Amino acid sequence: MDNEQGLSRRDLVAGALRTGAGAALFSIVPASALGLGGRPAPSNRIVMGCIGMGGQGNSNMGGFLGQGDTQVVAVCDVDRNHLNGARDTVNRHYNNQGCSAYADFRELLARKDLDAISLATPDHWHAIPAIAALNAGYDVYGEKPISHCLLEGRDMADAQKRNGRIWQTGSWQRSQGHFRTACELVRNGRIGKVVRIEVGLPTGGGCGPTQFKDAPPELDYNFWVGPSRWAPYCDQRTHWNWRWQLDYGGGQMMDWIGHHGDIAHWGMGWDNTGPVEIEGAGQYPDQGIWDAATTYYFVCKYKGGVEMHLANGGNKGIRGGTRWIGENGNWVWVDRGGLEAQPKSLLQERIGPDETNLFRSPGHHREFLDCVKSRQQTITPAETAHRSASIGHLGQIAMLLGRKLKFDPVAERFQNDATANRMLRTPMRSPWRL
Repeated sequence: MDNEQGLSRRDLVAGALRTGAGAALFSIVPASALGLGGRPAPSNRIVMGCIGMGGQGNSNMGGFLGQGDTQVVAVCDVDRNHLNGARDTVNRHYNNQGCSAYADFRELLARKDLDAISLATPDHWHAIPAIAALNAGYDVYGEKPISHCLLEGRDMADAQKRNGRIWQTGSWQRSQGHFRTACELVRNGRIGKVVRIEVGLPTGGGCGPTQFKDAPPELDYNFWVGPSRWAPYCDQRTHWNWRWQLDYGGGQMMDWIGHHGDIAHWGMGWDNTGPVEIEGAGQYPDQGIWDAATTYYFVCKYKGGVEMHLANGGNKGIRGGTRWIGENGNWVWVDRGGLEAQPKSLLQERIGPDETNLFRSPGHHREFLDCVKSRQQTITPAETAHRSASIGHLGQIAMLLGRKLKFDPVAERFQNDATANRMLRTPMRSPWRL
């Protein structure tokens, strides 16, 4: 904590932004002195650090740099080239040299001047820095899927609740109007009782020949491997390609479950639950280092009997995106390319003020910042993200084991299957632990 009363700077900023009392809490440094032009005074500004400066991390940082009430002051990455590039981007944006660069996320989190963290590391590096940030009192914008294994997601959701922090997951489709419209049509009974859901995700690929060698000097490879088991470096292992390896990601299935699977849950109002039965099969490569499923199909049954059929696009006739099918054969389908329905007249329906009206987001990054100020929950808090990711985690275990599994979504345990229960958590390499 940063002061004698036990209130952190984050809490004081939030209070000031809610009450307009910022001038009484902080000494105001003129924005011109910081090279910020007419931007809000420091007492009204959300100060942010960014961890993980690859493609998605830079994209998120750009989204926050574009918000006038946000100040990015620190970046972190284990790849020196990524780190320096992100720092230079921030400095160019503000026309100063004020951005600090860290190779170790713990040094960034030890600062006393931050309000929020943007986290966009590989999946196996989500839980440790996220929970550390929450425990330190920071609000977090974290990427999907929220976790690398199911119980890490539970730990993260519990940490958000325990610390009373704000969390926004990068499941940004909830902030798009046509996804919201699709879910409102389903939630308000426009297709009747839902009997089947179809979720189509991208198809994976295989890896060619690899050559193991020393990691490039700009990359702290041991830190990059982190809590995962040790494996020798090759060019096909790190950065973009980590997602095709089960030690670090979960293939296209886990890469997209926090998008179309998340929308499937939103349309059903299932943000706090999960399936009770899971069964399926996947094709896993037997050569090369990429071992995530290239094709996959599994079925999740929920309490009440509704089944969600999930596959790589085209497999089993399942179209990419999310489709809810009603008992009368009517349906609603949505993906990033558009919204369709049968009958088409459903698209002309208007949701009345007394019906279920889902939140209309001002933009995913903007909404996170608004919630940092208001202390209201975001559209994708950690519990919601955990439940969305659980679809993929449970399907992955069922496919790897090749048998039907029964699951208790309240206790978050498989019934009478010790092997499957062990797979709910991934062991961590010393010295890393939660």
